[in-house]
Amino acid sequence: MNALELHAISKSYGDHQALESINLSVPAGSRTVIVGPSGSGKTTLLRMIAGFEFPDTGRLSLNGQTLVDDTHEVPAHQRLIGYVPQDGALFPHMTVAANIGFGLTSKGGKKKERIAELMDSVALDANMANRWPHELSGGQQQRVALARALAQQPRLMLLDEPFSALDTGLRGAMRKMVARLLSDAGVTTILVTHDQSEALSFADQLAVMRDGRLVQSGHPLDLYRYPDDEQTALFLGDAVVMPARIEAGWAHCDLGRIPVNNHRNNSAAQIMLRPEQLQLVSAQPSPTEATGCRAVVTDRDFSGNTCTLTVELQASTAGDQAGRSLTVRSSGMYAPPAGSAVHVSTIGHAHVFSDA
Repeated sequence: MNALELHAISKSYGDHQALESINLSVPAGSRTVIVGPSGSGKTTLLRMIAGFEFPDTGRLSLNGQTLVDDTHEVPAHQRLIGYVPQDGALFPHMTVAANIGFGLTSKGGKKKERIAELMDSVALDANMANRWPHELSGGQQQRVALARALAQQPRLMLLDEPFSALDTGLRGAMRKMVARLLSDAGVTTILVTHDQSEALSFADQLAVMRDGRLVQSGHPLDLYRYPDDEQTALFLGDAVVMPARIEAGWAHCDLGRIPVNNHRNNSAAQIMLRPEQLQLVSAQPSPTEATGCRAVVTDRDFSGNTCTLTVELQASTAGDQAGRSLTVRSSGMYAPPAGSAVHVSTIGHAHVFSDA
């Protein structure tokens, strides 16, 4: 069952088309991430869902209730949608307890009990109840903002880049905590971010936006492995893209002969591999087309447990292109040094772009 349905949502500001006919279904209880570069329209779309702005055309419904169509628009305060902005937007003149309890209709002991429950749910110590926002760390402020949004028992939770201002280590821990909390509560969630790794790790469903359009949506692993085009592939992570000739389920390319994920025969195409699909070993005496190709390590970027290598391919047959540089990820402890002669082989299938 889908909780949120967007149909043909469009929005323009003067001559600028911010959103162009967006269609998206968000399953109940899921975590959907809308990801895209700056100016892609992702924040505008989130504001349309929240009710802070209204589309020029299109229909939006939540749990079967129409929120926007050609005849009426439900205002933000009547939608029962939680919203956590990037900076948390806590009230600076209110304590933690007052921020969380803002908008609760219960009084006295019941209100205090509900605030205590919410603080516990987001892993805030009870002794923080009387602290002021400026006395909290960035992560604690985000937890207060989340608890305040959950206090309304929202039908939908919107997160607008809530982790971007946090330190790298804290960001990952907060992301896991929030994902677990919302999943346990069964709250349908939409997160907006420009951080690809954050999007891939948080999402049940990933929606990629570009230039005001929704270019692809689906499970994160499917989009990472099978992007519709090269631009989406490169946005979601490092990719090795090269021309190939497809024949009987195999791609013949500079890396040799690689199985592909579809069977387009006797056609030229662009194929994609992720860097982690490339393996390096010490150079073999005479690699063949079927087993890979020779290369030289030209650069080595060590980062602890992993190492990113740049290798330059060397032609093994007259038709191969020498000098092509590829990015390869390797174990940090066993990565070969720059200048090493290596043999490059592949793991798994190459992806053939559908628009090739």
